[in-house]
Amino acid sequence: MNEELKKLELEAIEVIKSVDTEHQLNEVKANYLGKKSKLQEIMSKMKDLSIEEKKELGKSSNEFKVKIEKVIEEKREELAKKVINEKLAKETIDVTLPGKKVHTGYLHPLQKVIDEIEEVFIGMGYDIAEGPEVEEDLYNFEMLNLPKGHPAREMQDSFYINPTMLLRTHTSPVQAHTLLESKGQPIKIICPGKVYRRDNDDATHSHQFMQCEGLVVGEKVTMADLKGTLTTLASKIFGDKLAVRFRPSFFPFTEPSVEVDVQCFKCGGKGCNLCKGSGWIEVLGAGMVHPNVLKMAGYDTDKYQGFAFGVGIERIAMLRYGIDDIRGFYTNDIRFLKQF
Repeated sequence: MNEELKKLELEAIEVIKSVDTEHQLNEVKANYLGKKSKLQEIMSKMKDLSIEEKKELGKSSNEFKVKIEKVIEEKREELAKKVINEKLAKETIDVTLPGKKVHTGYLHPLQKVIDEIEEVFIGMGYDIAEGPEVEEDLYNFEMLNLPKGHPAREMQDSFYINPTMLLRTHTSPVQAHTLLESKGQPIKIICPGKVYRRDNDDATHSHQFMQCEGLVVGEKVTMADLKGTLTTLASKIFGDKLAVRFRPSFFPFTEPSVEVDVQCFKCGGKGCNLCKGSGWIEVLGAGMVHPNVLKMAGYDTDKYQGFAFGVGIERIAMLRYGIDDIRGFYTNDIRFLKQF
């Protein structure tokens, strides 16, 4: 019997060495160590042996199993390494090849203008406030001294969702929320964001555009503070060589109100097609916060005053970069955007 096991061991080792796959190895293991293996055929003859021979066969069969299992595991590791090496060979990278060029993106021109404006005001101690684009009529109009039936509401046709909700027509509702939340305390914020109005899209109008509004409320805030703030903004955006002028105007939520113009940077104030011969370009509206707005938010108007302003981001970008069609900002034309 021992001779048969020895012969079977040599045969098994040779077969194991010759296999090329994991599947073949499992089949070999079943043939030599399984329930219907050649080893079991030999062990089935044990009933005809003497006690001493049975002991000897049992010992030899155990040694056979241990050795064959060891050889199988060694072969299994060899096959695994072979698979890994073949995979690595297929995935070899030639490090001498030139690398692929990575194309970096571009900041949208509107985002560049917003970032620049935010940097100016953060440097002056302002906070950035944000609010919902779907707004209540209360905050979009009534809290800003525009009650129902006020003629100024006709100045801006709105996208109403229902009788009390609409897409905000300016970022001023953020100011209204901030005034209420501040509970009579000083405020110094800017509010950049998208706004919506029922307008026919053309080269200079869009139903969606961006604004950045500002609000300052505190004790002894004057028109001089407003003028100094906006003069600083204009000089940072357009350069300090251009003159700035303030013209009387009207807005329901400020009193007095002004329009701010900068000297035309194309003609230097002499008059051209850009400034329509006036020598000046309108850039923003502003004024002292109307006492009614402060009173509705719970402020003591004998103690607190404030100023507010609003600038159109597209207008600044169009003037800054010489863009003559507002629609270019929203068409996602990479040829247009990559210029910036």
